[in-house]
Amino acid sequence: MKRTAIIIIIAILGGLLASCGEEDRPLPKPKGYFRIDMPEKNYVKVDTINRYAFEAPDYAVITNDPFSPEEKNWINVEMPRFKASIHLTHKDVKGNLGEYLEDVHTMITKHLQKANGMNDSLIINPDRKVYGMLIEMDGKGVATPLQFYLTDSTANFVRGALYFNFVPNNDSMQPVINYLRQDIDRMIGTFEWK
Repeated sequence: MKRTAIIIIIAILGGLLASCGEEDRPLPKPKGYFRIDMPEKNYVKVDTINRYAFEAPDYAVITNDPFSPEEKNWINVEMPRFKASIHLTHKDVKGNLGEYLEDVHTMITKHLQKANGMNDSLIINPDRKVYGMLIEMDGKGVATPLQFYLTDSTANFVRGALYFNFVPNNDSMQPVINYLRQDIDRMIGTFEWK
């Protein structure tokens, strides 16, 4: 009787193991994200601002800053397809360039609390008298992954920051951030003072 019970148990276990093939077992799917199609790159000159001009992607919409309507040289480069915008603010330099640079430093420091790291690149274009810095911040919850400032060091100062119109998850948005980085590079490379 013992031997028969053991054989029956082994047969049942063998049958269970044989029925648990890989093809029959449902597997959990990895977490995924929606595919984001990137438009072809075409640029147009934005020459409607009093103090500066640059090239922007043709899928962008230029709007005045709704929070500072009295500032005619403050604009948003809106990219509705990506729910993103680049905020550009202009200030006159009147011996206060150091104050504006300190403001940039303060803004970057606030965002560094959410960042894993930061890279900065100098911008030097003596032919156009455009000098500044591009700052990239890595991290899942960084509100402005790309920021920059440009100045001629004597009369003009522009600060730019990329924002998304939703709670950021920059790990999944990295392809879009990289794509928009090309547009910001083009803006900076074609930037000129009036």
